[in-house]
Amino acid sequence: MALIGRIRNNSWLLVVLIGLGLGGFILMDMMSGQQSIFGSNQTVMANIEGQKVDIQEFNKAYDMAYKGVSGPQVYSSRAALYNYFIEETILKSEADAIGLGVSKPEVKDLFFSPDPSKVSPLIQSRYRNPQTGQFDPSQLNQIKGILEGGQLDQMMTDGQLVPDFRQRWGHQEREVVKDRLQSKLVALVSKGMYTPNWMAEMVGTDQNTTMNFDYVQIPFDAVENSAVTVSDDDYATYLANNKAKYYQDEETRVVDFISFPVEASAEDKQKISAKIAGLKTKFAASTDDSLFVQNNYGSISQFWVKKDALAEPLKDTLMSLPKGAVYGPYIDGTNYKAVKILDKQVMQDSADSRHILIQASTPEQFADADRRIDSLKTVIESGAARFDSLAARFSTDPGSKDKGGEYDFIPVNNFVPEYNDIMFYKGQIGKLYKVRTSYGVHLVEPQGRKGASNTYVRVAYISAPIVPSDETQSSIREKAQDFVANYDTRKAMLEAAGKEGLSVETAPAFKRNDFAVGSLGTQTSSRNIIRWAFNNDPNMPSAGADDVAPDVFPYQDQVNYYNNKYVAVALNSIRPAGEPNVADFKSDTQVEIAVMNMKKAESIKSQIAGASDLNAIAGKFAEVKVESAAGVNLGNAQIQGKGAEPEVVAAAFNTALNTVSEPVTGKTGVFIVKPTTKNPVTPGNLATVKTQNQNQVRGSVRTRLMQALRKTADVDDNRARFF
Repeated sequence: MALIGRIRNNSWLLVVLIGLGLGGFILMDMMSGQQSIFGSNQTVMANIEGQKVDIQEFNKAYDMAYKGVSGPQVYSSRAALYNYFIEETILKSEADAIGLGVSKPEVKDLFFSPDPSKVSPLIQSRYRNPQTGQFDPSQLNQIKGILEGGQLDQMMTDGQLVPDFRQRWGHQEREVVKDRLQSKLVALVSKGMYTPNWMAEMVGTDQNTTMNFDYVQIPFDAVENSAVTVSDDDYATYLANNKAKYYQDEETRVVDFISFPVEASAEDKQKISAKIAGLKTKFAASTDDSLFVQNNYGSISQFWVKKDALAEPLKDTLMSLPKGAVYGPYIDGTNYKAVKILDKQVMQDSADSRHILIQASTPEQFADADRRIDSLKTVIESGAARFDSLAARFSTDPGSKDKGGEYDFIPVNNFVPEYNDIMFYKGQIGKLYKVRTSYGVHLVEPQGRKGASNTYVRVAYISAPIVPSDETQSSIREKAQDFVANYDTRKAMLEAAGKEGLSVETAPAFKRNDFAVGSLGTQTSSRNIIRWAFNNDPNMPSAGADDVAPDVFPYQDQVNYYNNKYVAVALNSIRPAGEPNVADFKSDTQVEIAVMNMKKAESIKSQIAGASDLNAIAGKFAEVKVESAAGVNLGNAQIQGKGAEPEVVAAAFNTALNTVSEPVTGKTGVFIVKPTTKNPVTPGNLATVKTQNQNQVRGSVRTRLMQALRKTADVDDNRARFF
């Protein structure tokens, strides 16, 4: 009662508090969401040159462009669509600045021009005849009629209404316009690429002037790792000399990870084997082998196999079993299998035949082909016409019709099974048979059989993958989780891994929007690792350098779809954008090797300082000798047997004849060269050199122009907030 009395006496305070509460809710609503008075960016996936890409717009475009895509391809297709949005915006900006565009009549031609060369390459690639693989304008003509009739909402595909066809067609128009704008801009820039005479002369001389020289190559391995000491100053020197190579446009992060593989236990394998064994009796008694193997993850071989083509343990066993027998279970790769002998025949190695084919693919076509083959068979058997003349006239098989329908010396299994069986054992020599296959209807005449006789079998398989049980998967997951729970720093995790004999991998540096992690590849868990490492996963605590992820990441077998490993992850390092620093790169294996080789090169050079005789230099190192290189030029800087060594070749061209060069650090060791012959050549046809060089430079414009434009574009990328 006392409390109520106080409230009554201070009612003004209650009003103020309620007002503040309501005001807070209103302000929060104004500050957040799409309708914020300050223009909330909560749904903005990217801002490209001031143009905002809303996540809903992106998702709608994705559904239209990549409908049905699943698995790891989702990430690459998202990246492709994002790149499309960036390039489209940049191209429009550049095109508007110089008055470049694509008119409506031009867009119409890019879709429907009667001249295929004027149709957009994108459209040519998408509208193809499934049988020939060639561009098929008839599909577009149908759509053109629908467009002109204003009936886009009635568009049908495979008998089904396409409710969003209008939106899909609109997106495709955007793609075509973007591609055309890009082609125009590329053409504009390409035409500005020019090779002047002085450059053509230099390029021609470099490509044609050759040098012969003797040299000594002292490989880095000539110095033991233990013989050199690498300090932070050495790393700093190396990185200072290679700034451009290691400069990063974006921040990257590096993780270490430990995999806990999930493998079927002995008990799991026994259960899978018993399952196959339990099906053997039913398999042997089955009268519909096709249905039986379909229901038991099996397959029926369409081919005949002989003993030499069978793998162990089937090679000796199957040939001794009768038709209808079932053998198994046995292990074949990652499956337990049982095999049934469907048929068993003795056949010769090859056969001759001739045929007339009437192609068919629909029921109506097959009925017509049946009638025509019956008529041809009657005509031949009556003696009214010869087989070869009718084959030349009526057969639709281009491989034999001009040879009277003949195929000579054909091995077993080279034709479809129905034809093969008539040729090798079902048909009598010289008799005519009507044979129906997937190609159509054939009139076949076996003409002879040759070669050694062998026993062949045709088989069917049932199969069960050897996958870990749910219990086995759970036990490995618990083991991995217990490991992670015990170590909260990378250092502690790596030390424990060493004691337990667990293998640790360091993944190459990745960026915020990447979707692959080293050898782990592209899976949902890889993307989740990257999100955790960049603090973009709201379901996990923020990651800092040396942190261990609080849970393990499951990876799925891409064939049998079970968790085949669990991965523990620790954050190795955070590498900011810009120039590298020593601390970030000391753990990089490739940098470590490069710095070690730099130190070894210094050691080698100190050992040969002042020496000017190649034989004497070679004699200082085991298995090193004087070698010769002939016909080397600056055009490709290759030394036979050593690969590309541009620094070494440049040194050879810059050293006087018969003079020993200073030691040069190459890609594979330290080189000392002695030029012996130089063969200068003046380019004969300057116009040809100019054209070749010009075309080479122009050919790179399409790729490099977009790269350059993207590098200078103002892009705010927020994809990591959504994916």
